[in-house]
Amino acid sequence: MDEEKRITVRLPVDLHERLAAQAKRDRRSVNGEIVHLLEVALTDPSVDSKSH
Repeated sequence: MDEEKRITVRLPVDLHERLAAQAKRDRRSVNGEIVHLLEVALTDPSVDSKSH
């Protein structure tokens, strides 16, 4: 099992609602959806890392 790091993130209510709706569509928890979206964003070669 991979090690995990726990963090607290404050989100605007509207963003949390959007995440929750997308997670429900994808049959994931909100946490699982956030992890998925971060993994996609951080492995997408079309993202220009120099702009961050």
